[in-house]
Amino acid sequence: MFMTIRKPLIISMVVGPLLATAYAVYLSWNGLVALQDLALLAVMYTLVAFGVTVGYHRYVTHESFQANRVIKYALIILGCMSLEGAPIAWAANHRMHHAYSDREGDLHSPHHAKNMVLGFFHAHMGWLLEGRQADVNKWAKDLLDDKELVFLNKTAWLWFALSLLIPFAIGGWTGLLWGGIVRIFLTHHVTWSVNSVCHIFGQRPFKTKDESSNHWLVGLLAFGEGGHNTHHASPRSARHGLYWYHFDLSWQLIRLLAKLRLAWNVYTLDRVDLPRAIAAGAPGVKVMRLWPRQMTPALAASGAGRGAGSGAPVRRLPSIADMADQIIPQKRAGNRNNP
Repeated sequence: MFMTIRKPLIISMVVGPLLATAYAVYLSWNGLVALQDLALLAVMYTLVAFGVTVGYHRYVTHESFQANRVIKYALIILGCMSLEGAPIAWAANHRMHHAYSDREGDLHSPHHAKNMVLGFFHAHMGWLLEGRQADVNKWAKDLLDDKELVFLNKTAWLWFALSLLIPFAIGGWTGLLWGGIVRIFLTHHVTWSVNSVCHIFGQRPFKTKDESSNHWLVGLLAFGEGGHNTHHASPRSARHGLYWYHFDLSWQLIRLLAKLRLAWNVYTLDRVDLPRAIAAGAPGVKVMRLWPRQMTPALAASGAGRGAGSGAPVRRLPSIADMADQIIPQKRAGNRNNP
């Protein structure tokens, strides 16, 4: 039943915000936009973008850091508000992308179409219309063992609805337009640009097995996600920017949470290996762990502070390379430098 209505739903999800944004531009052109509406757009975009970049991507998918229950819930709920799907399916699709990046099996590579225009469209949003998704039992089995995450996964539509009700309650119909629908349009296309723009245009400081690249504009709009080549060179790292002037607001938020002791066990680019990898154009970069969780003997004995602060055992993040080997071992043989 769902597969029957999937395509119309996705088309409406793409076309609806586009038309609404065109109408919003028309209103602003005629001076019919209030400062409150623009403020709602800015605040909602920022919060939801962090939900995607820090929550869905760096926390859930790659477990680049750990956090307490409040931060965990906040980040994942904000991610649900993006209308980019439930967190477990999002993570499974992304892990599969890493394993097959720009090869047969990649859900959204731009390099398997007849020409670059069609490839760009496919990577940007065309793949959503095809209905192909990663099997969560293969690519996100560890996440299915997290009861709190499964709860948030099942209630994702509730949190998305809340993301529309909040701007409507504050700003009425125009608040809904700017803080809700225009925000969805911007969030979607900025996120999708990582799949399209960052696999065609930009710089490639690392010789990864794919065509991933770093693009400064996507990095600016997506709070650091434009450091895509760096990310593919070191998927576990919570930091995607290479230099201080690389805009990676998501990394700065994670650093702030760690300094406030709201996050710990943060993985980042190894400060010794990084200069060597850049100079050599290596396919990967080692990671180092910062801000380890300090526990007293009493806390350690009670089990507090493990996992995501919920008292659950620390889940082992499956190697993306290992998961791919289970499916296509003959294609992965001899290529272990870039998990």
